[in-house]
Amino acid sequence: MSKDTFLKGAFILTAAGVIVKLIGSVNRILLSRLLGGEGIGLYQMAYPIYLLALSVSSAGIPVAISIIVAEKVALSDFRGANRVFRISLGLLIMTGVTFTFLLYFGAGWLIEHQFIRDPRAYYAIAALAPAILFVTVLSSYRGYFQGLQMMTPTAVSQIFEQLLRVITMIALAFYLLPLGLEYAAAGASFGAAPGAVAGLIVLMYYYWQHRIELQMKIVAEPIIKQEASSKVISRIIKLALPVSLANIMLPVVSSIDLLIVPARLEVAGYTIEQATELFGYLTGMAIALINVPTILTGSLSSSLVPAISEAFTLKNYHRIYQSTAMAMRIANLITIPSFIGMYLLATPISLMLYGTPNAGVSIAILSGGVVLLGIHQVTTGVLQGLGHTAIPLINMVVAAIVKIMLSWTLTAMPSLGIEGAAWATNVDFTLGALLNVYFVYHYVGFSIDAKDTVKTAIAAVVMGVIVLLTYDGVMLKTFDNTTATLASISVGGSMYGIILLLLGGIQQRDIEKLPKFGLQLAGFLSKIGVLRK
Repeated sequence: MSKDTFLKGAFILTAAGVIVKLIGSVNRILLSRLLGGEGIGLYQMAYPIYLLALSVSSAGIPVAISIIVAEKVALSDFRGANRVFRISLGLLIMTGVTFTFLLYFGAGWLIEHQFIRDPRAYYAIAALAPAILFVTVLSSYRGYFQGLQMMTPTAVSQIFEQLLRVITMIALAFYLLPLGLEYAAAGASFGAAPGAVAGLIVLMYYYWQHRIELQMKIVAEPIIKQEASSKVISRIIKLALPVSLANIMLPVVSSIDLLIVPARLEVAGYTIEQATELFGYLTGMAIALINVPTILTGSLSSSLVPAISEAFTLKNYHRIYQSTAMAMRIANLITIPSFIGMYLLATPISLMLYGTPNAGVSIAILSGGVVLLGIHQVTTGVLQGLGHTAIPLINMVVAAIVKIMLSWTLTAMPSLGIEGAAWATNVDFTLGALLNVYFVYHYVGFSIDAKDTVKTAIAAVVMGVIVLLTYDGVMLKTFDNTTATLASISVGGSMYGIILLLLGGIQQRDIEKLPKFGLQLAGFLSKIGVLRK
């Protein structure tokens, strides 16, 4: 694999991520109209429990497998790489079966002990249980292919999984609705299982196609002494456990926010209804929006893990540095203009997407978090690829503790209120990112290139001026917020790319690394004189 394979993989995963998000958005709209608030409430009572069970049973395993497989491939030990996959598959089948039964038979216990207040949610919880087995098994295949730096199987399986999941959810919810909301919510929950089966079938097909090439490589390689199964399992658990705990941290921090923010808003002088509304603007609207630009940086992180692991195994430290630098540059190219655009158009975007301008303040404050999230995701991928999976977890815990203390203090201030909670979240992002950057510098010697960052920032600021002028101009003529917002985003995005090219913020080698059309596009831009080597 070439040293830039991770970049192609990142774009493949990003494209799949965008498609999955779009399908999910359509599903959210249709399901909300079909089930209404009460039905969605029953579904939402079950889904976090499913995610928690899934985090314990399989989250972190794909990262661990991809690291170990990438190490084996770097040493041309394809027999060992396939053996790691088979051992992990057996391990995950056992954990998947265990947690499937625990969730199915534990649904009644959760209701009985009133962890779930509404007994009607029992059916939705039980209906999610079968999905755990299939998603857990599926994660083993994804980890294997990612370790081989083959991102297409993962991308295609994600799309098929989401598509069949949504079709099943809508169809079963519609069919079971006459029987009652609890059965319709259960039907929607059950959709996760057929979706996972579809994704698993896709991955099994790719594995079947890959088997001949794999056997040829195994036959051609020298005999390499293999590790004991217990040692492989121990290594997988050691690498996966911190990643799993980090995944669990996200819903835990969200739950703490649920306990702290509304209560502290009441201390600040808001009524219960006002506190609930403001909390919805922050968590349901603003945070959901700032996660959109990080689809690419999340893909970069996933693609970086095996690339860094392979280079580290070969002691190719120059390649580690170059891969880290490339990923960070691309992250900044996306997140810095996203921050400027969201900050300036926070209220218009809130009005366009959510039908209310009231989430604008939270969006504006949290917009800076886009850049920090991007840095955090990329550096997490680097540290995981180096085998230091515990470091991002520790950094996340430290940042979360500071966030909780600040949320408790700032949210209760009448002068801040929900803005205090938003700023506390920004501090969380900042601290997590800076701690990660420190450790990346320590292990890799990498620091963010100031020259490239300044060029990107200048292009983004000029873009911001153009965005404001375009929005005001279109609003003056049409008085339509949606038209003005979309026009300003389109014009601003186009001008950002042009300005960046003129400043030399994007170079020929960057364009050439784009999959499919990179060489042709680089050649065209060089001919017209806007691209530097």
